[in-house]
Order: sequence, then structure tokens, then C-alpha cells
Amino acid sequence: MAELAALQDPKTREVNEKHGDDHGVKLSSLRALAKRLKTQQELACRLWETDDTGARLLAILICRPKAFERDELDAMLRQARLPKVHDWLVNYVVKKNPHAEELRLAWSADPDAVVASAGWALTTERVAKKPEGLDLAGLLDIIEAEMKDAPDRLQWAMNHCLAQIGIEHPEYRTRAIEIGERLEVLKDYPTSPGCTSPFAPTWINEMVRRQHDR
Repeated sequence: MAELAALQDPKTREVNEKHGDDHGVKLSSLRALAKRLKTQQELACRLWETDDTGARLLAILICRPKAFERDELDAMLRQARLPKVHDWLVNYVVKKNPHAEELRLAWSADPDAVVASAGWALTTERVAKKPEGLDLAGLLDIIEAEMKDAPDRLQWAMNHCLAQIGIEHPEYRTRAIEIGERLEVLKDYPTSPGCTSPFAPTWINEMVRRQHDR
């Protein structure tokens, strides 16, 4: 914890706070520290318990993802309210855990929008990598009915799923683009030069174009 405190950078914290995070350690510094510590499950659990954002991000980097029980991950996700911790926990830990599918189903139906967004993130992963057994038409129905009025982080996760369906599954591409055009979610999102807009129709068309150019 003392080492993490010494790595705090005011400018980094200022930038992170604009995105809803409250840590001031550069991610490159966190990764270098994690590389030195290597995998340490017990230390990871103790770091998580501090409730410090930097410590929790480090915990995610040095933990053993498959070592967590289902209920442990459920509790951790509900504690991980800040965007970066939430995002890393889902992507670096939950996706590699044997309980991922069970949690995907439970979280997707959760009344808490932040928890539900994790379920949608796991669904997007399956759309891309393991779509067998998914009801893609049913997912589009839910997105069409609920995305427009969903809270920000849930809306973002649903939009990512919409785009992924359109990119990966040509038979649903036209419908995915039509839903995006009608709902206009993230249509005016500020996008840096050289980056792809998160507006689903633009995102889908750009990724499909790149696939064809390969």
C-alpha cells in the first residue's frame, strides 16, 4: 500500500476522475508492479479488501482468476462500482472463471444496472467467441425495447452487444443496423480522429469493411 501511495500522480488522478475513477496510479506503473509480484492469490484477496481502487486494480492483475468461487465473484462485482475496476474484473477475471456463464445469466437479469452491464459484457464475449446456444434474435428484441432508456453503463454494454451481433453475424446485420439507426444511441458521441464511433451502424460498417479488406 505504501508503494502504491508513492506511485500516485496528481495529473493521472485528475484525468481518471473525469471518467468516474478515483485512482492516481498510472496503469503502466501498476502493470510493472504486478509483473514483479507475479501471481499471488492470497495477496490479491488482501489488496481487494482494502477498498482502495489502485490496490483493487493490482489485485486483479496478480490474482488467479479460476480460484474464485461464484459467490465471491458476485460479491466482488457488487463492490466494484468504479468503471475501471468493474471493467478489469469482468474482462481479466470473470471471463476466465468456470462460473462465467452462470454469472452471465444471473447478472443479465439483475435489477442493478451496473451489475446487469457486466452480464451484457459477458454476453458480448459469447456473441463474438461462442454464439452457439445464444438467442441472437431475442437479444436484439431486448436491446430494441430497453437500450434507449437504459442508464449509461448498461446502455453502453447493450450497444456493444448490438454492434457485435451486427459485425459477427451477417444474417442479423441489417436488423442490427436498423435498430441502431432508429434508436440513435451514442450517435453524437465525441470520437477522436482515427477512432471508430461507438454509434452501432457506423461501428458495424467500419468493422465489416476492415474484415473485407484483409
